[in-house]
This record gives sequence, structure tokens and C-alpha cells, in this order.
Amino acid sequence: MHFFWWSHILWILYPRPEFFATDIYRKYAPDLGRDAFYSWLDRYFLLLQLPLGVLLYLLGGWSFVVYGTFVRIVFLWHTTWLINSATHLIGNRTFETKDGSRNLWWAALLTFGEGWHNNHHAYPNVAKAGWQWWQVDVTWWAIQTLKTLGLAKKVVMPPANLN
Repeated sequence: MHFFWWSHILWILYPRPEFFATDIYRKYAPDLGRDAFYSWLDRYFLLLQLPLGVLLYLLGGWSFVVYGTFVRIVFLWHTTWLINSATHLIGNRTFETKDGSRNLWWAALLTFGEGWHNNHHAYPNVAKAGWQWWQVDVTWWAIQTLKTLGLAKKVVMPPANLN
């Protein structure tokens, strides 16, 4: 059970310097550092929650603020962390990877496709995580839409033998 809690949330209590090192981000995601919009979002993310809170308050009072900010963010955090914990513990394995990752259908539904975690670990650079027709992958659909609109470029496609 300790493994589950460590992989779900406890690791956050032990921050590693490379999580916050800008040189690491420049090395692995240089395009993000050069993009003015994403740099602006990163810098002002917390401040941007204030106008959202005001808008939600005007639309529906404090309940809208609580659910539209706090509950939304906590739900997002836990579904993200669920991929680290649950999909390395339960589910099916399509590929024999060395990391113990698994595919978990209900986690995939909650996270728009991230629950096809074994597929992702087998082909980590590929944008698509759902390999079968029934493996819902909303993130892939969004990437395809962005690609069609010309807003996503250099999308890594799945190998032909897996389609």
C-alpha cells in the first residue's frame, strides 16, 4: 500500500531540483521556453485564477467558485496522480515493458486517454495512447484537431504496424 500512496501523492513532498530547473526544461522542451504565450501563462497562472473566480462568482455565487476552481483543480490533480499509482498496479498489459505499466479503461475515461499507460510506456514519443478502436483517447482527438487547424506540428504518429 505504501507503493500506491508514494506513486500517487507522497513523492510531491520530496521535491527534486530538476523539477524546477529551467535548464532542464530548455533541454527537453526548448520550444516551450521560446514561446511567449506559454511563458506568460507560466508566469501569471495563479493571478489568472482571480478573473476566473470573479466570473464564476457573478455567474453563480460561491458554489460556482468552489466547484469551478478548487474542486476542479483537486479533481485534476488526483486524476493525474492516479495514472502514476493505479496504472502501475492494476489493469491489462498490451506490451511487455520493464516498468510494470498497465492499461486501465476507467482511468483512461477520467483522463481523456492517459489511462492507456502501458501503450504510452511502450511508445512514449507517440502522440496517440489508445491503440484499439475501443480505447477512447480524447487527447489524441484534440491533437488531431490541432494538427488539422495547423496549430500542432511535428506530431509523432504511431508505427504503421500498430494501426
